[in-house]
Amino acid sequence: MQALYAQLLVGLINGSFYALLSLGLAVIFGMLNIINFAHGALYMMGAFCAYFLLNFFGIGYWWALVIAPIAVGIFGMILERTLLKWLSGLDHLYGLLLTFGIALIVQGVFQNFFGSSGLPYQIPEELRGGMNLGFMFLPVYRGWVVVFSLVVCLATWFLIERTRLGAYLRAATENPALVRAFGINVPRMITLTYGLGVGLAALAGVLSAPINQVRPLMGADLIIVVFAVVVIGGMGSIMGSIITGFALGVVEGLTKYFYPEASNTVVFVLMVLVLLVKPTGLTGRAA
Repeated sequence: MQALYAQLLVGLINGSFYALLSLGLAVIFGMLNIINFAHGALYMMGAFCAYFLLNFFGIGYWWALVIAPIAVGIFGMILERTLLKWLSGLDHLYGLLLTFGIALIVQGVFQNFFGSSGLPYQIPEELRGGMNLGFMFLPVYRGWVVVFSLVVCLATWFLIERTRLGAYLRAATENPALVRAFGINVPRMITLTYGLGVGLAALAGVLSAPINQVRPLMGADLIIVVFAVVVIGGMGSIMGSIITGFALGVVEGLTKYFYPEASNTVVFVLMVLVLLVKPTGLTGRAA
């Protein structure tokens, strides 16, 4: 049973990263209609930003949780202003190809300077050690990742679905001409939305750094699974991405315990089954 609980914990941790990354993808696709294949590279940049802050400036983990998402989010907003804005109104394929090219360039630059091996990033002093729950030993940092990711995901959902700002964002994507008539700067809102989605990816990178080490290809290993999560939850569905991310992490953990050979493919099998029954995803709506 301890092995089962350990795999469930691993599944929850993976689900935390799936949820944060798929949430960022859902925000960008749902608000901007862009399939952002550069998301994995931006997740990697968040981890490297935390590494640089610690090793070159002496700025620790807690400040990195704030600074890295802002820094990478600004980088994302520059990308949106200089490249992605020209794709407005075009087929999704153009955005997919452009962001895929951006991902290859970013990963190639980091791999050229830092190689392919992982760079260590220490767990902060306050989150070291673990707790004996009786039925299992829970590392404090891993518990923190699960709780913090859930809080961030729910706060993002509340911001977009239950606040006036979120209503403006949704209106700006559905009827930009009408929103402009009310004196709202639609291009600025679109840029900030892209920055928010990218910042969520960078935040996941900072959380991942002490667990998975900092590697140039850490995002490439994860992005395909995250896209599958988004498709299962429903493209552009905020709550669908959150629920599906955590749920599939747990399913993956259970599969590793009961049938390890299928653990790397179970997400894609579920994606095929869901699309056969409901092509728009579990919570997606037809266009």
